[in-house]
Amino acid sequence: MQYVIIGTKAVSDPLFVRELAMAYPGHIIVGLDAKDGKVAVDGWSKLSRHDVIDMALKFESYGVEAIIYTDISRDGMMNGVNVEATAKLADAINIPVIASGGITNIEDIKALALAAEDGIMGAITGRAIYEGSLDFAEAEKLAQSFPKGHYEFS
Repeated sequence: MQYVIIGTKAVSDPLFVRELAMAYPGHIIVGLDAKDGKVAVDGWSKLSRHDVIDMALKFESYGVEAIIYTDISRDGMMNGVNVEATAKLADAINIPVIASGGITNIEDIKALALAAEDGIMGAITGRAIYEGSLDFAEAEKLAQSFPKGHYEFS
């Protein structure tokens, strides 16, 4: 196993993440799910008062390897990825951001790839592949055609 992804537990117990990151440097990723800039927890059933950028900065200071950012207002809706919010988060921190939520087609992959210099280093998609609006091979080929970002997992 290369990485462990921590979600709600990271928000409810940030010191747990700090301890994990210290014990397993380079192997901890935090998943932050958000709506309108606020972190959601408990399977998206509750919005916290925590700002997603503030939380990401905290986890960066604890030594996590990356942040998976899901805009829950877009996830599974097939209406496009929130490139602006993802790039804003990526620009605010110095660790990689993996985009999730709303990826619909190759245009979303292009938009994320163009924003990669802000620190977006990957994407998670599901429904778009299952429903056929995104061809994985085409997306992978497109992603490979862009220059490598500043990040590489260790």
